[in-house]
Amino acid sequence: MGKRKAKTKPPPKKRMDKLDTVFSCPFCNHGSSVECRIDMKNLIGEASCRICQESFSTTITALSEAIDIYSEWIDECERVNTVEDDGA
Repeated sequence: MGKRKAKTKPPPKKRMDKLDTVFSCPFCNHGSSVECRIDMKNLIGEASCRICQESFSTTITALSEAIDIYSEWIDECERVNTVEDDGA
């Protein structure tokens, strides 16, 4: 006599939390004023502040997210500031 096969449920899938798309501006320090837009057709990502009208655009890949564009903007700001400090 054979046993019945136990019907086990597959383990629940882990949910990925969505990444932020709105950030604080590095120039005016206003919270949640920077919006990131991604144009996959032209492979351009743009981050712009609604308060001080500062903006940054960069080329993106198919895997890029809004946080990647914002991080590149912050890195570029730090790079420019260190170049100015070294030159002064």
